[in-house]
Amino acid sequence: MHMNEDFLHYLWKYKKFNSTQLSTTEGEELMIKRSGDHNQQLSGPDFFNAQLIIGEQRWAGTVEIHIKSSDWYVHHHETDPAYENVILHVVWEDDVEVFRKNNTRIPTLQLKEYIAAPLLATYQKLFETSENKWIPCETSIPTVSQFTIAHWQERLYLERLEEKAAHIKPMLAAATNDWEAVLFILVAKNFGLHSNQESFLSLARSIPYSVVRKCSHDLHQLEALFFGQSGLLQDLHENPYAQKLKHTYTYLATKFSLSNQGVLPFHFFRLRPANFPTIRIAQLAMLYHQHQQLFAKLMAATTLTALSEICNTATSQFWETHYTFHKTTTHRPKKMTKAFVELLIINTIVPLKYMYNTYKGAVGAEELLQIMSQLAPERNRITAKFETLGVPMEDAVHSQAVLQLKKVYCDSKKCLQCAIGNKLLDQRGK
Repeated sequence: MHMNEDFLHYLWKYKKFNSTQLSTTEGEELMIKRSGDHNQQLSGPDFFNAQLIIGEQRWAGTVEIHIKSSDWYVHHHETDPAYENVILHVVWEDDVEVFRKNNTRIPTLQLKEYIAAPLLATYQKLFETSENKWIPCETSIPTVSQFTIAHWQERLYLERLEEKAAHIKPMLAAATNDWEAVLFILVAKNFGLHSNQESFLSLARSIPYSVVRKCSHDLHQLEALFFGQSGLLQDLHENPYAQKLKHTYTYLATKFSLSNQGVLPFHFFRLRPANFPTIRIAQLAMLYHQHQQLFAKLMAATTLTALSEICNTATSQFWETHYTFHKTTTHRPKKMTKAFVELLIINTIVPLKYMYNTYKGAVGAEELLQIMSQLAPERNRITAKFETLGVPMEDAVHSQAVLQLKKVYCDSKKCLQCAIGNKLLDQRGK
């Protein structure tokens, strides 16, 4: 059987032994008073601050875990001062003696003598027979209680927020703590959705936010700024509206020394007209014209209704009869749809609010969970598959959580760090 060190960490951490009477390989009685603190770093012993009784001697120190005791030498621990305080070597198989510098043998616990067969069978099912499965536990997850899964989903969502906040942090540093500038970049990126995300991101980064601030009082100037930087105003000689934008953009580009050479091309192919980059740019301009203190307004909003009202913008009059610069269409206001606003809240506003609350030292996770719990779950291939497996998909907290679950845990087979995987092992190990 292939053995995984993470599984051995799990066995030691949660004391998953089928006997309360443990002994070292030298026959001394072993009592675990405290298994220790799991070391999540890359170096050093696996558990710190462990407390054990071996024979009649009480020990306090570190515990190291390996598949085979000979791995001690494979990893050169015998020459590493960090391992001098190891009081117990926990292994699956004891194949060689391990000694301290003073030539005393390090006590060893051989785990394979103390693990129940059902627990091993579950471990094998998760890790050794999952190559053709979408997730390792897809046949077993229906046996896990909804309470366990729902609680894990909330933790996963908070973990996802932490990850998103970590990505925002360097952006904030690059913007010298200008939260409005960071918001502009994140919002613009979200306006590109999947097809034009990188193009919108490059557009936002090509414009110093100080320029956006100075132009925000005038919708025409904002449109000229955004469309001009996007490169979408080229070769539009017969369109008076576009010509006016081009004239204004030429003035702005000269005044603020702007260049759009690094802006990526925008794509229209296979997009619904409502998602054309022209419409999204016009909506972005209207949003920043109507809300010249957008960041402050969003941070002050504490309900889904308040956030939705701020984001519920349309376009200027020209775009009510156009999807592109070239062709006139039936009159139709181009307001942002409810679904689009919700994506903006999920992917941009809530993570930034979380980051801002953290920055201020405020506790705001409950407020954000409340907002997210009122949003419909995202519908995609991953959320649909989890739903067929019986995983709750009632709101955006649930859908965001399973995206995190699949990416971070299932795809990497980190079942032993997953509450669902742990529960499955617990159920079989009893």
